[in-house]
Amino acid sequence: MTQNLENSKDSLRALALGALGVVYGDIGTSPLYAFKQAFDPTSHLRLSVDNIYGVLSLIFWALTVIVTVKYVALALRADNDGEGGILALMALVMRRYAPRTRGRYVAVMLGLIGAAMFYGDSIITPAISVISAIEGTAIATPLLQDLVVPITAAVLIALFVVQRHGTEAVGRYFGPVMLLWFAVLGVLGAVHIAQHPGILQALNPWWGLDMFIRRPGLAMFLLGAVFLAVTGGEALYADMGHFGRVPVQRAWLCIVMPGLLLNYFGQGALVLMHPDAVKNPFYYLAPSWAVWPLVLLATAATVIASQAVISGAYSMTTQAIKLGYLPRIRVRFTNERNQGQIYVPFINWLMLVFVLLLVFAFRSSDNLAAAYGLAVNVTMVTTTIFLWMVAASRWNWSTRRVNLTLAPLLLVELLFLASNSMKIDHGGWFPLVFGAATYTMLSTWKRGRSLLKRQLQEHSLDLKDFVHSLSTYPPARVEGTAIYLTPDVNTVPHALLHNLKHNKVLHERVFFLSAQTADVPHVPPEAGVHLTAMEEGIYLLHAEFGFKDEPDVQKLLRDCERLFGLEFHLMETSFFLARQTIIPSKIRGMALWREVLFAWMSRNAQEASDYFSIPPNRVVELGTQIEI
Repeated sequence: MTQNLENSKDSLRALALGALGVVYGDIGTSPLYAFKQAFDPTSHLRLSVDNIYGVLSLIFWALTVIVTVKYVALALRADNDGEGGILALMALVMRRYAPRTRGRYVAVMLGLIGAAMFYGDSIITPAISVISAIEGTAIATPLLQDLVVPITAAVLIALFVVQRHGTEAVGRYFGPVMLLWFAVLGVLGAVHIAQHPGILQALNPWWGLDMFIRRPGLAMFLLGAVFLAVTGGEALYADMGHFGRVPVQRAWLCIVMPGLLLNYFGQGALVLMHPDAVKNPFYYLAPSWAVWPLVLLATAATVIASQAVISGAYSMTTQAIKLGYLPRIRVRFTNERNQGQIYVPFINWLMLVFVLLLVFAFRSSDNLAAAYGLAVNVTMVTTTIFLWMVAASRWNWSTRRVNLTLAPLLLVELLFLASNSMKIDHGGWFPLVFGAATYTMLSTWKRGRSLLKRQLQEHSLDLKDFVHSLSTYPPARVEGTAIYLTPDVNTVPHALLHNLKHNKVLHERVFFLSAQTADVPHVPPEAGVHLTAMEEGIYLLHAEFGFKDEPDVQKLLRDCERLFGLEFHLMETSFFLARQTIIPSKIRGMALWREVLFAWMSRNAQEASDYFSIPPNRVVELGTQIEI
């Protein structure tokens, strides 16, 4: 019993250490720029005891309310069978509403907005994190000031290039590096707090409230800088599935939050004693001999933070594909034992292009800060609205309890959103434009697939009538097994009709295979595979996958052999796929430009045979043109 308890504790420690690298990389690098941004010249906030105490008070209570209360105490409870993230939460909320209802439509719209802004966050985080670390080189050697942008670009290019090799080898060092990072944050801050212990008065919320009383307009504008201290909080929920709720909570309460607060308060104490240090208070915390080692450690930490959001973008993409909001895109699995280790080439290179554009366009962490906060803020507001729905429907909270708990959280985040919106002209426009473009693509693909399905159904034959007709007008039968992929088990696949029309034969055994993605992460074969035998050697095979499961037809056939006793000889089995060519038209459905976009996305989608891992030498494709 004692041994099991020790093993359990060791496992929790290992998971908590791993969470430091994957979950807390983003928020852990916020001290590089958050406090500095509050006293940026554009904020017109003069250095004074009241203002420094006020900023620190707002940072402390923002971390406490948004991260500790909302995410650590509440959001980590709203798991979708152990998985987190905005799309997993959307799928959880959608269970509350029947199909084609207004509530379901609103839930989908909010989820897609949150997902679109998450992609914006994934673009901005590598840019602002790495450039803020490299800016330390200018502190160590001012002659390197002009090389900050080129060095940042080189680091980012290297980071995206190595993605194709997988993150497992580097990942095992993420936790220890971040543990060292948070220890250094705490030590640097504690040294200066000891020199000016009065700075701890800023824990009193009155200092923050006093700023709103004295200069409400300036304080409102300042919230945008304060919000930078909580960016990355969404990762606590998004990466919950990798480590579990308890390790993520313990890592925050025992290591991350203490390290962050010590460093922020240390920066405040330093600026009180040496006002000139406000130019870059994080690096001025260190003695001159330690600046270069700190630059190297900060660069490593920001690379880890970037890696976390890049991996998050990969995971978000695969979830969106399986939930039907993106076309099939080639996904490579870089670890045979862990399906979470994935690489999406198209997303990887697209992100690199946008990240480099941001670095060369904005050229400093100060300029990027305005763009950063807005992207994360919108996602956080969406998560809070979803938590409101989950608390009412799944946790069985009373209306009073839901309102008293979540209304203040939503109000705080809306105040932050109002502040971040003031910076649209200074860079906040980028996540809005990028998010709008991403939302358009996600919603267009979903809508286009619905229209395509409707068109196919209008020109389809009823499956039962077709099977019955085979006994009356039997076609020629040939040996072997034919598997037809179809989105609708109630109608005859168009590929089969084309095969009969042109080849005038039907195989000895015919399977109509339909695949569906459930709103849960994983579905075991025993629950997800269903077989229905019909007449004339016809079978209906329905497979249900979780949105984090990998569709694999060969594995599915092995499951059928195990569950139903059917034998499949792959060299005697042919897979028939229908390739639809989309023709935009003036038929009522979508705007013509969206139909053109949908047709382009459809042409560039990954082959169904690759997506379902079908052997290419066993595939027969039959094409058709469809107007939508």
